[in-house]
Amino acid sequence: MEDKKKTLYIETTIPSYATSRESSNLIIAARQLLTKRFWEEEREKYELYTSQYVIEECELGDPDAAKRRLDFISGITVLPKTKEIANLAKIYLNLLQITERAKTDCFHLATCVISEIDYLLSWNCTHLGFGSYIKVLEYNTKHELWSPLLITPDYLFDLTNEEED
Repeated sequence: MEDKKKTLYIETTIPSYATSRESSNLIIAARQLLTKRFWEEEREKYELYTSQYVIEECELGDPDAAKRRLDFISGITVLPKTKEIANLAKIYLNLLQITERAKTDCFHLATCVISEIDYLLSWNCTHLGFGSYIKVLEYNTKHELWSPLLITPDYLFDLTNEEED
């Protein structure tokens, strides 16, 4: 009997890095490469999800780039917006003291919590990094909420290799 696939939420930075022009910045170029490699080699190991929030973010900016991002996530199950997600996102916004400009990050996180997604895949370590994760984990534990693992593609490679060994 085959194990059930882990669930993985694709946050906006993933299609953005995978579909943007190759960067001359070494760190960004490495992230682009790792994201593409994840997509080609690892994605089939997971049950993929995204959300209406990701779609709306992907639609922004240059129309050609937006189309590439939207094409990238086409075919992934889209989780809808709900009042429950919006309410939890507001709590996270206050808890993490995230700026209004970056508030959608709280909606991504709340979507994963409410939908009980195993992993939130993102390169957004500024707003959803380790310090934020600890605060969210404490809050979620106290309120008996699900806590997804916030993870980057490179770390997910390591995790997948550990599980296979």
